Amino acid sequence: DKSYTLSFLLVFFILILFRPAFSINTLSSTESLTISSNRTLVSPGNVFELGFFRTTSSSRWYLGIWYKELSNRTYVWVANRDNPLSNCIGTLKISNMNLVLLDHSNKSVWSTNLTRRNERSPVVAELLTNGNFVMRDSSEFLWQSFDYPTDTLLPEMKLGYDLKTRRNRFLTSWRSSDDPSSGEISYKLDIQRGMPEFFLLENGFIIHRSGPWNGVQFSGIPDDQKLSYMVYNFIENSVEVAYTFRMTNNSIYSRIQISSEGFLERLTWTPTLIAWNLFWSAPVDLKCDVYKACGPYSYCDVNTSPVCNCIQGFKPLNVQQWDLRNGSGGCIRRTRLSCSGDGFTRMRRMKLPETTKAIVDRSIGVKECEKRCLSDCNCTAYANADIRNSGTGCVIWTGALEDIRTYFAEGQDLYVRLAAADLV
Repeated sequence: DKSYTLSFLLVFFILILFRPAFSINTLSSTESLTISSNRTLVSPGNVFELGFFRTTSSSRWYLGIWYKELSNRTYVWVANRDNPLSNCIGTLKISNMNLVLLDHSNKSVWSTNLTRRNERSPVVAELLTNGNFVMRDSSEFLWQSFDYPTDTLLPEMKLGYDLKTRRNRFLTSWRSSDDPSSGEISYKLDIQRGMPEFFLLENGFIIHRSGPWNGVQFSGIPDDQKLSYMVYNFIENSVEVAYTFRMTNNSIYSRIQISSEGFLERLTWTPTLIAWNLFWSAPVDLKCDVYKACGPYSYCDVNTSPVCNCIQGFKPLNVQQWDLRNGSGGCIRRTRLSCSGDGFTRMRRMKLPETTKAIVDRSIGVKECEKRCLSDCNCTAYANADIRNSGTGCVIWTGALEDIRTYFAEGQDLYVRLAAADLV
């Protein structure tokens, strides 16, 4: 039948013609991406694109991922950020079960660096809908870019620890807005002690702390409120301790980025915008959000002058410094604790003190928590671990209370132990 043959040929030619569209997001073990070919991988849904790029002021080339449809190029991941290609010759391909990026002299400048394993099935590299660049065989991911963040956290990415691989996924800023190499600012989770907290670091020194996760948000990032189009989650179990978020509305893009200027920022883009909208940034105010702006047993309040205040029952350690508005020395107790007969002052709307040395018990409530604190002569304060359902869980501090601030509307209750004489 002629018409049947004709229609079959037509379909065949259409398939041939549009063949690249079907594999536009994958790279097989026989293919390669080169700078000169200009070919890119595009995620299903057309949101992300992977390819080679160079920044405006540089002749060096990088392999990266960016938002495909946004007019101002926004990069979300860079493979060889600290090992750029020195000229416009570069090749990405699969070799020996690894993704490798080769320079003009065929030397590897970046690789997935996996140890050899039995070749069971062909390996492909693929750019997924969510912007994750993976290398996989037919059964599993062998490697994924989401495990190696640059300066950006995308929806469905995880920030924090994978306890099985002992990998801590953290963000590191670009050196400058035009230089993707590793900058001085990083944002990482500390789970070594107490409650997990994120720390913003500059050259390894803490400049800001997220506060612990209180069941709803990090207590030091109060603007990350519940939004209809975004769901946040903090996972803490035997497999991982990590923060993640996802979007319920695909037409809205949101990302968390660490800027080379030292800010952690949530940026949101909607189709009506021509630029990214800064949703929140931390530290918010450079008086009270700076790490340990006020010393031990004092709290920072932007509405008081000076901003550093001693907790009730405490007085400045160094009055002269305090009068010169230097609150870094902090405060000391007016009356020593006697261990029996002590009580608590309730401080409302607080960012909880640093919890790295705190003791956490999620099985007891606030009343039990108070009893437990009173029965331990070293206990200096307690609070709920989770603020949902009128508060659950118990956090106990046994040392100095550090890096506390008060909020206008957010925060939670902190109960600080005082001698009977100082309870007003």
